[in-house]
Amino acid sequence: MITLHIFGIDNSALLAVVAALTGAGLVALALWLAGLISPRSFNPQKGEAYECGIPTRGASMTRFHVGYYLFAILFLMFDVETVFLYPWAVRMRELGAQGLISIAVFFGVLVLGLIYAWRKGALEWK
Repeated sequence: MITLHIFGIDNSALLAVVAALTGAGLVALALWLAGLISPRSFNPQKGEAYECGIPTRGASMTRFHVGYYLFAILFLMFDVETVFLYPWAVRMRELGAQGLISIAVFFGVLVLGLIYAWRKGALEWK
């Protein structure tokens, strides 16, 4: 193994210093380039909310019903289920009975979660 000792510093410390300097240099370069190409003037109209050419009426920061968030989380949960289900379906014959049991447990946990959400009323719009 070749070791480099520059200024009395071993390899790992030298690597850490080079990595830190490279990271700091790239961030400084990005900030400098952003300063060169960014617009210099500010128009108050640029800060307004804009949607479909219609100015907003009232407060732009409104509260949403918690049901939207619950529905989104449930959708993501069951959407991720399909991501985990695909590799199992591809390798189903190779996994055999152990794979079938594991996916049955996986489905069981998801069904219990769906039943819980259904009983709590998370799937109903009120």
